[in-house]
Order: sequence, then C-alpha cells, then structure tokens
Amino acid sequence: MTRLLKVLLAVFAVSSTLQAVRAAELRGTPQDRILTDLKYLADDKLEGRGVGTNGINLAADYVKQQFAAAGLDMTAVDGDAFQKFTMVTGSKLTEPNTLTFSGPDGKEISFELGTDFNVCSFGGAAEFSGEIVFGGYAIDAKEVPYHDFQDVDVKGKIVIVMRRNPQQVNPKGKFAAGHGISRHAAIRSKMSVCSTAGAAAVLFVNDPYTSESEAEKAINHADSAVVKAARELVKLAPDADDYAEAKNKLEDALSRVGKAHGDAHSGGFDELMEFGYAGNGKDGSIPAMHITQAKCDELLKAALKSSLADLEGEIDADLKPRTQVLKGWTVKGQTSLERVRTDVKNVIGVLEGQGPLADETIVVGAHYDHVGMGGEGSLAPGSHEVHNGADDNASGTVALIELARRLATREQPLPRRIVFIAFSAEELGLIGSQKYVDQPVFPLDRTVAMFNMDMVGRLGEKLTVFGVGTSPTFEADVKRFGAAHELDVVLKPEGFGPSDHSSFYAKKIPVLHFFTGTHSDYHRPGDDWDKVNVPGIDQVLGLVQDMVVQTAEIQKRPEYVEVAGHAEVQRSGNRPYFGSIPDFGSEDEGYAISGASPGSPADKAGLKAGDHIIQFGEHKVTDLSDFDLALRDFSAGDEVEVTVRRKGEIVKLQVTLAKPK
Repeated sequence: MTRLLKVLLAVFAVSSTLQAVRAAELRGTPQDRILTDLKYLADDKLEGRGVGTNGINLAADYVKQQFAAAGLDMTAVDGDAFQKFTMVTGSKLTEPNTLTFSGPDGKEISFELGTDFNVCSFGGAAEFSGEIVFGGYAIDAKEVPYHDFQDVDVKGKIVIVMRRNPQQVNPKGKFAAGHGISRHAAIRSKMSVCSTAGAAAVLFVNDPYTSESEAEKAINHADSAVVKAARELVKLAPDADDYAEAKNKLEDALSRVGKAHGDAHSGGFDELMEFGYAGNGKDGSIPAMHITQAKCDELLKAALKSSLADLEGEIDADLKPRTQVLKGWTVKGQTSLERVRTDVKNVIGVLEGQGPLADETIVVGAHYDHVGMGGEGSLAPGSHEVHNGADDNASGTVALIELARRLATREQPLPRRIVFIAFSAEELGLIGSQKYVDQPVFPLDRTVAMFNMDMVGRLGEKLTVFGVGTSPTFEADVKRFGAAHELDVVLKPEGFGPSDHSSFYAKKIPVLHFFTGTHSDYHRPGDDWDKVNVPGIDQVLGLVQDMVVQTAEIQKRPEYVEVAGHAEVQRSGNRPYFGSIPDFGSEDEGYAISGASPGSPADKAGLKAGDHIIQFGEHKVTDLSDFDLALRDFSAGDEVEVTVRRKGEIVKLQVTLAKPK
C-alpha cells in the first residue's frame, strides 16, 4: 500500500467518523429539532428580529451556531460566516433647525422648534429661502379634475400645504366620496407633486376640518361621560357608601369637559407630526416641515386677510384651488438631519461538493429578519408589540437549518457545492439577497439554481411553488416529488416575485420559491410559534430536499428560461403594468431597478438593470414611492416618456403601459 493511499484512507476514515458524530448529535426527531429552533427564533427576546435591534443579532448568531454544528464551512466570507454591509434605516435630527417668516415693514413671525414647527424625517437637509406660496392641498388629480399648481408657478418657492383633501365630509364629493380621504391625501403624494413642480421646500399644516372633527369627538365623549356620571350620582343617597366615589367621578368628568373645550379653543387638537412619522427621505429630497395652524393663520391674516379655515371652506364650496403667492412675504429656514446607518449581515454556510462538478453552486436561502416591534412594516396600525414572525420567516429559517443538518450528514457527498444563506433585510426590500448577488461569494455564472423558503409554516390544503417555469424540468420534478410527500402543489411559473429568489432570477439563475400562503396574522403580532404547523414544515422540507439533491446530482445544470410576468402574493390594485424589478439596496436619488420582467413594457422599452428612473412623464421621481404615485396617473395603453440615469448618462425611453396584472 502506497503512502499516498494510506493518507487518503486515513482522511476518509476521519471524514466518516465526523459524519457519524454529527449524525449522532441530531438528537430527537426532525420535528423536535425544528420546533426547538422555531421557539428560539420566534421568542419575544429576539424583538421581532427587526433590522437594527439586538434581537436580529441574536438570531444571526444562532443560525451561525446551528450551521456550524451541522458541519458547514463557516469561513467563506473572508474567514467568517457573516457577509456584512450597512444600510440606511432611519434619520436623526441634528442642529440647527430654524424657520422665520419676514413681511412688509420689517414684520417677522418667528418659530420655536417642537412648539411651532417640527422637521419632517421624509424631507431633506438644506437651507432654504424665498417667496411663500399658499399651495392648497398640493394635489394634481386628473380624474377629478383638480390641480392646485395649474395657474401658479411654485418653482424655487416655499409652499404651504394642507393635509388631507377637499370635501372630506361631502357624501357626493369628488375625492373619495362618502369615506373622507383619497390617495391624493398621502404625505408622499403631496411631496411628489411639490418636488415635481420644483418647490424649494414644503411646510405642511393640519387641515382645519380634521382638527375640528377631533375636537368635536373629544367634547362629545367628555359630555357623555358627564351625563353618565351624573345619572349614577343622582341614584344615590348622600349617606350611601359609594356616594363620595360617584361624586369624584362626576368632578373628574367635568374636568375633562373643561379640558376638551379648552383644547379646542387653544389649538390642542392641532398636533405636529413627530420626527420619524411617514418614514425617511433620500439625500436630495426637498426639505419638509410641519407648522401649527396658529402660526399659519398669523401669516395668512397678515398677507391675505383670511384664515386657513376660510380658504378650506372656499375650496370645499366650489372645488377650485386657492393657490397664490403671499406677496411681500418671504421665508428663511434650515433643516438639519442625517441618515442613520445600521450594520446588517447575511449568514452563509457552505457544504462543499465532491467531483468534477464541485465548483458549481446551488444556493438555498431563507430570510431571517422580520418587522421588529411594528411600525412601517406592520399591518397592525399603531402597534408597538413584538412581531415575532414565526411563519414569516422563522419557518423558512428553521427549514434551512434542518436541511443543512440533513445534507451535511449524508454518507455520500453531493457532486455540487450547496451554499446555505440566511438573508437579512428582506422585509425592507430584498436587500440582503440583492447584496449577495451584487457581491457574490461564489461566481454567479457557476451558480446553477436558487431555492428559497419564505413562509412555509402554515401548510393547509396546498403548497404554492413559484418559479416552475424558470427551467424546463422544474414543473415535472416538483409534481413528482410533491406527490411523493403527499403535497397538493399549486404551480406558478414566474421567477420574479416578492421574496429573495427574485434577486437571483434577475441574474438569469433558475429559481424555485416555496410558500404555504398568507393569513390573518401576516405582519401582525399574532404570528407566533404555537400557530405554526411543524409537521407541515417537515413535509415541505422533504420536497425541497429532493429538489436540491436531484439538482446537485444531475450531470447537466438546469437550463435558464425567461418567464414573462411578476408573481404577486396579493394583488397590487388597478395600476397599469410597467414591469420593473426594484433594487431596494440603492441609496442614489431616483428609482433604482435591478432589471425588467421579460416581455414587460419596461423590458420592451429597453430598461436595464442598474437604471435609475428619475422622471416618469412630467413627474419627477426621487424614489420608488414617487414612481408608484406617478404610475397611478396613467392607464393601460398610455405611452409615457421615461427618463433614466444610466452609468452617469441621461437616457430617454418610450414605454407603452399594459393592463394591470
């Protein structure tokens, strides 16, 4: 026996021993292990695994530990398992923040931060000065029609904008008749209209109708409490045991009535938006502030001999704008804020292949982040409870960990490399997966497939598998393996969709995405571990494992197929179809795209990965919100000029919009 052969046999013996040890370490049933992992990742102490919380770091450490215990190589990223990056997750108010109105004869109206005005986090940081325009509601609505800036040029000017929209109480009103407000009332819509019109800054003010309505509600509630307390008191004799308590209740109720009336007269129902409300803007956004009605009225009475309530009433009466320059008045101000950057990390473990195909890669992924303690990503408005995200997506993460355990303990190594990735920041826009495909650890041209698990914890009657059209054999294979695991499978051909597989499909890699469906706890505090179908996860994982193993073992890599369309978990409304794929990881001004769906209007017009849309028709576009709002102003069949910034150059393209998908 040669010395080399002895060494090889020794290495094989050690490898076999390690596999035996790892197999022995997998104590309990697979479902026991899945449940243990699930309880940890969906525990309250992990703070909903929101980006920027300590809980998401605990989750990352746990996934890393479990990958390592399974026997994966944890050194693929410069000797570590963490692929680290930073992203903007918020804004911080700095100094100075000032605002002053100046009028004829040296008259000034000064403002105090926190009392008379607040800075809005969705605006930019800048000094500004110039003429003041009362801009009504900053609405540009073709369907009404109503256009606040149609007859007044606001370019370079500072615009005062009322919140909401006209005719909120009118059951026959043109704006959302019978239910108050429309999409034009959104803060982002108003900012987009002002930015497109070239305004230098926006000063928001609460509309009087809403403030008066809140005051009326509070007064009526307080009056009812007085009546109730008085009725309880008159039923009692003065010497009754609970007479004193009932009397105190009446006095408290009377006090609340006095406060409600006092607040109504003193502006107590005119609350300023707190910094952080409505999210964060991008560098380059125009500055935005929120001023009180009292300060606004002081200006309007001096400049127009009118009030905010008067102007609101006039607009409501005839639905005609009252936009006008406040002659003789100027404004000077400054907003100071900075974007808050947060450290984020994907967790990557590797199971090397063996043989001539060992340099080809299969990625298996699941995102491990969720929406933290509520806020912008929550579907429970105003909730600050922990959103544990047991199904979304602790379920996919625990399935990923369990799959790593099973494949790492195989007696026969797989021919191709398997890369297990727990992605972060999926909830903020597929940012972790986009970061990986932008900076891949293993070459994308030798990555043969990507399998993704997102929300696999509520298996009921059916399992939906997206991407079966992205390679010729996928549909038949999924059907066959699904039947073997007694799964009723719904097949969807599209490769683009609302999860991390989309980032890989944009790079022309075949994908499959496994999904058990949405439910009433989706993005809400009720998504807890005790509602998860653990046997169902195990069942789904059987199908995923079979697909991964077969893909690793076949001689010919899966062939990539372009599939038109973009799969949606929920319908996106009646907007015309455009077909761009957002790149949420870009921080540059404009709406960045990572590609266009094959055969879509965007694809036919020639939009490409890396393009930044900066104008859509007449609408200026600074981010995805602006683009979404601009798109709503058009219909299927409309031809729109789209301006993009491509590698530093400005390119204009003509897009013909299609029917909603």
